[in-house]
Amino acid sequence: MYRAPRGTSDILPQEQAYWRYIDKKIVDLCQLYGYERIDAPAFEDTGLFLRTVGEETDIVEKQMYTFKDRGGNKLTLRPEGTAPVCRAYLEHGLHNLPQPVKLYYIASIFRYERPQAGRYRQHYQFGYEAIGDDDPALDAEVIDMAWQFFLSLNLHHLSLQLNSTGCKKCRPRYLTELKDYYSDHTQELCSDCRARLKRNPLRLLDCKKPSCQQLANSAPKSIDYLCPQCDEHFNRLKRYLSLLDLPFAVNPRLVRGLDYYTRTVFEVQPEAEGAQSALGGGGRYDDLIEELGGKPTPALGFAAGIERIILNLKQQGVPIPPLPQPQVFIAYIGDQARDGAVKLASALRRAGIGVSEAISGKSLKAQLRQANSLGARYTVIIGEQEVTNNTVILRDMTTAQQKTIPLPQLERELQ
Repeated sequence: MYRAPRGTSDILPQEQAYWRYIDKKIVDLCQLYGYERIDAPAFEDTGLFLRTVGEETDIVEKQMYTFKDRGGNKLTLRPEGTAPVCRAYLEHGLHNLPQPVKLYYIASIFRYERPQAGRYRQHYQFGYEAIGDDDPALDAEVIDMAWQFFLSLNLHHLSLQLNSTGCKKCRPRYLTELKDYYSDHTQELCSDCRARLKRNPLRLLDCKKPSCQQLANSAPKSIDYLCPQCDEHFNRLKRYLSLLDLPFAVNPRLVRGLDYYTRTVFEVQPEAEGAQSALGGGGRYDDLIEELGGKPTPALGFAAGIERIILNLKQQGVPIPPLPQPQVFIAYIGDQARDGAVKLASALRRAGIGVSEAISGKSLKAQLRQANSLGARYTVIIGEQEVTNNTVILRDMTTAQQKTIPLPQLERELQ
């Protein structure tokens, strides 16, 4: 028997209420903050991700789904959402619009990694980008938007973590200090971190293995090596966040898994779970647009995995409103009444009344059980006598009371 590929999942009807709940919160939030939706292709030129995500990252080295199409083009299924949005920003001349341009997306993401709770090889991500302004007030707005998003979902016990990793002017000095520190502790590092020390030392701070975490706690801090411009930016950001009453904590170990981040990085984490299960995060990527061939363009964004959000909603027992279901069920008795039931169901639906109907010739008792299982508020019963008299029986499924009414009055009665 065929099964869904490892690391993928079917979103079954009983799970859809969570997805629609989150979708609505996303749309409402983005309208409040002035973000417009953008949808990019599921696959892009592989070079887009090599250039932006970073060839030394785990995503590029181990996780990308890359293939050649029949035309010989090398393509990659989207492993993250920011690079495609920036490509679209350049391709369609969005830099000619008033800045910053504010865009959001809900998209499938593909990464070949070990499946875990709330994260799959194909998962779904909500993200937004603000492109074209370097004011730290915009950083504060983006962070506030993320925080308000999780609060709107009724999630609690969250932690807002903040850091600055500097820019291309001040980061090289910090990376040198970081390499010098870790070079004295190579024997204590895991095999992955020994490789990172040579190729991507910033990622050493993010290793989840206990021995490496202890070393990271004593490692040099990026905020101690910021240039005056980055230091001023970070201090202003912290002041704005305080003005917004956001309960942030500076976390010197916080880095993001993509090479394009500069200055501000942040994450929202469940307090009980820790950094290993961040609900979402983001930061600045002021050099990314230029890397793609555009003019120097400051930008920042945020992204969150929807499956992980749903996992936390379930863990915290957040009540989710059910999806609307048809409130009327049509039952029939006898073949003559069947035609009338089919016609009536169509007429009520055209009048905007949701209807479920019995299909096979079950007993009336079985049909009423079906109506109950579907959560119908009313059942309309049609028998041969009702067909003859042009009436129906309207049964209230809550009280079990029923009455006979003329068929032409049914629509008004239900409305």
